[in-house]
Amino acid sequence: MTGFGAASGEAEGSRFAVEIRAVNGKFYKSSVRLPDELLPLEPEIDQAVSKRLGRGSVTISVRFTPAPGAVAAAVNRAVVAAYLEQVVAAVPETLEDRVRIDPATLLSLPGALAPESGDHLIESARPTLARLVEEACERLLEMRRREGATLAVQLREIVGEIRDRLERVARRAPEVVVGYRERLRSRIDTLLSEVGTTLRDEDLIREVAIYAERSDIAEEVIRLRGHLEQFEQALVPEGGRPAGRVLDFLAQEMLREANTIASKSGDSEISREIVEIKGLIDRTKEQAQNVE
Repeated sequence: MTGFGAASGEAEGSRFAVEIRAVNGKFYKSSVRLPDELLPLEPEIDQAVSKRLGRGSVTISVRFTPAPGAVAAAVNRAVVAAYLEQVVAAVPETLEDRVRIDPATLLSLPGALAPESGDHLIESARPTLARLVEEACERLLEMRRREGATLAVQLREIVGEIRDRLERVARRAPEVVVGYRERLRSRIDTLLSEVGTTLRDEDLIREVAIYAERSDIAEEVIRLRGHLEQFEQALVPEGGRPAGRVLDFLAQEMLREANTIASKSGDSEISREIVEIKGLIDRTKEQAQNVE
């Protein structure tokens, strides 16, 4: 499920801002973007977010503004000297007088600036960032909850339509056996009349019973009804526990039962209903993969 949460705060005059964005994803996958000064905190921040967000592609961004007058970084002279040496070596002698080196560009190169007093900054930032990450996660989850409430309404409507079509299948199933018996008797009577004999009732009953057993879908209908009921119950998980994986599993099981019904029944009306049911189940499966 999608969501966005942001929070900001200060610690010892330095300002921190945290933004967390999440888009649909079957599993948890994160990308953490931190200033160089705060890179040692990346594992802690990622772990804190993963505990709150079970699924989705998550982007965590942290901005840092040092306190006024604070020296956030120092020039790494050895690295800068090495850059200069390489630049000078690469410039032909005929162009040396024309080459001008921009200090700002030089200092923006990797490693040109080294964080100063890094340990102190990390220790002072750790509790503040932990609080801000928690606040941002909570705001993102609140957005997800609102989206989830809307999604739950849609899923209940789909489940209701599946249930209606399944009941039509259940009502149609006994009629299929009766129709088979009548068609079988008519065909055999026509064939036997040509040779002057008739079909015994017990033979007809035996053939119809074999067909009825082979095409019986009662168990599959009952199981599919049960899955629908469980699906609706899972839309309101107890204790706020994540329901996405449960819904995904139930959608797979519903599709399995629908496929079995389709393979066992040779009736065109039931086949049409099952095609529609499978399409509706696919819709629930798509949505379930986006649920936390």
